[in-house]
Amino acid sequence: MSTPYPFTAIVGQDDLRLGLLLNAVSPAVGGVLVRGEKGTAKSTAVRALAALMPEVSVVPGCRFSCDPGSPDPACPDGPHADAAGVSRAARTVELPVGASEDRLVGALDIERALSEGVKAFEPGLLADAHRGILYVDEVNLLHDHLVDLLLDAAAMGASYVEREGVSVRHAARFLLVGTMNPEEGELRPQLLDRFGLTVEVAASRDTDERVEVVRRRLAYDDDPEGFAARWAEEESALRERIATARALLPQVLLGDGVLRQIAATCAAFEVDGMRADIVMARTATALAAWAGREEVTADDVRQAALLALPHRRRRNPFDAPGLDEDKLDQTLDEAAGDQGRSDEGRNDNDDDPDPDGGGNDDGGGGGGVPPQADGDRTPPQGEGGSDDTPSRAPDAPGRSAGAEQQPVASAEPFRTKMLSVPGLGEGAAGRRSRARTEHGRTTGARRPQGSLTKLHLAATVQAAAPHQRARGRSGRGLVVRRDDLRQATREGREGNLVLFVVDASGSMAARQRMSAVKGAVLSLLLDAYQRRDKVGLVTFRGKDAEVALPPTSSVDAAASRLESLPTGGRTPLAAGLLKAHDVLRVERLRDPSRRPLLVVVTDGRATGGPEPVALAGRAARLHRAEGTASVVVDCESGYVRLGLAGELARELGGTAVTLDELRADSIAGLVKDVTAAGRAA
Repeated sequence: MSTPYPFTAIVGQDDLRLGLLLNAVSPAVGGVLVRGEKGTAKSTAVRALAALMPEVSVVPGCRFSCDPGSPDPACPDGPHADAAGVSRAARTVELPVGASEDRLVGALDIERALSEGVKAFEPGLLADAHRGILYVDEVNLLHDHLVDLLLDAAAMGASYVEREGVSVRHAARFLLVGTMNPEEGELRPQLLDRFGLTVEVAASRDTDERVEVVRRRLAYDDDPEGFAARWAEEESALRERIATARALLPQVLLGDGVLRQIAATCAAFEVDGMRADIVMARTATALAAWAGREEVTADDVRQAALLALPHRRRRNPFDAPGLDEDKLDQTLDEAAGDQGRSDEGRNDNDDDPDPDGGGNDDGGGGGGVPPQADGDRTPPQGEGGSDDTPSRAPDAPGRSAGAEQQPVASAEPFRTKMLSVPGLGEGAAGRRSRARTEHGRTTGARRPQGSLTKLHLAATVQAAAPHQRARGRSGRGLVVRRDDLRQATREGREGNLVLFVVDASGSMAARQRMSAVKGAVLSLLLDAYQRRDKVGLVTFRGKDAEVALPPTSSVDAAASRLESLPTGGRTPLAAGLLKAHDVLRVERLRDPSRRPLLVVVTDGRATGGPEPVALAGRAARLHRAEGTASVVVDCESGYVRLGLAGELARELGGTAVTLDELRADSIAGLVKDVTAAGRAA
């Protein structure tokens, strides 16, 4: 086994180390999510933490790490009455992003269960991680069905494996630690809330600190054991401090004044539910124990808020995590003042406010999440037509192809109608288009290809039944052979590659109009985030088109590029479609199972160069020939409409929708519903 990098040798990253150490002191805090750019020691720190965790006492031979002091009565390896315990190091179990469901929760031998009636169970990673650390690198890329299983285990403290009436249950309580790069996409809100704390990490910009990082890393790579030996004394001291803090933790007092500050802070930042209050209380208690104190202070509450609230206050998937620290200090001061006045009411002789309630302008003990200048991002409203400098007519003669206007803010996003790719795919699990998946409703059965994952019981019995006499069946059990087993085929939903092709030319440059267009695209991006799609952004204006954002899972990156999109110049529609064709061609080679959905946002105009309309038609027919599903969002406005976007949709072989029809609650959809209801009556 390779020698891990010492935890105490990590340079900087105070927030990261503090978040991990608090969970080592109090596992009830609920784990930590580490967000940051690549190459910032996220994985190194998590793996190094395992060497600092106190040893655990387990029942010898139990595959589920039962505590001999209170063994699980439902343990599959039990019962463990009066079992003597043995000590071992706490485990750090890594969950690969591409792991199967069986690898995570364990595998049940269905063949033996049917033929012999026994529960032959092979434990999975959740059993290995019980009473230890479950580490998920790139947790934001974890498939949805694995996320669902993690959520269930985290909520119930147990893992259940149930297949065709046969079930196995075992305890699964673990410290959940995840690392992620926000550029690759965000986490589902349900899983995000399961992490007790979150920390943001970034590479240091200090030259001396960067030099020290390189020096230590090179020394470790040259001689891992020798490097670890040089840090052994610091590691031992830190391990002892963790043990001391754990022993002190039950004696730490959480006063009423501190509880009021915690509740007021969570209410002020409008976090959902009560989990944030509980996590803050546990974190503040762990901070006091870590500092060697038996009473929680206002500084502990402030630090706990910086660690426990940033990922819970996001009201929008595109909001950056973080807290407005001025607002936090004001809230803590007000809560402390209220408590002080309450104390004065109970005791008129007490002239001083609560000594812990005055707040602290120096920010306490440091750490937490760096301050955000804009704590609560609200999508700005679109601008009206009362600009001081009105734009010139689009594509006016003599207008420079390079002329552009400053980016305008997007209008308020809205809930969009469902756009999907027709047919049945086999792509990555998601929530957009129909697909053959491992999860969903059962539609049929087939012979298994490889290991059996989802048994179709009726089809298996039907295949085995005609051979029972020939196989000499004599008892009540069914004689089942490997060839009889049938895999259930299921239909669910897949995530797609949604490629936006946005017209940013002069014909779209009217400020009120472009604001509405950006609002529509932002709404579609929100929809793509919720449906677990990959997204890409191609823009065209002036003389050419460009890939503003290559296909990525980071939908918020697409939203950021959209906000800064300038407009102006001619309308090279053909260039935009050809650029999109090149992007899709490359993506088909990279991920052939992920089906694309082309969303063209334009008024349908094509200008610039010889025969721009004919060239755009030929480019559109390229997409149609390859079977690319497409939608044209018609941005044409005014009383007189040319219908050019509809013509483009026909060339693409797709459909056209107006900005109004794109809304899920549009008047057009309401009229259809009312008409259908009238016919039913």
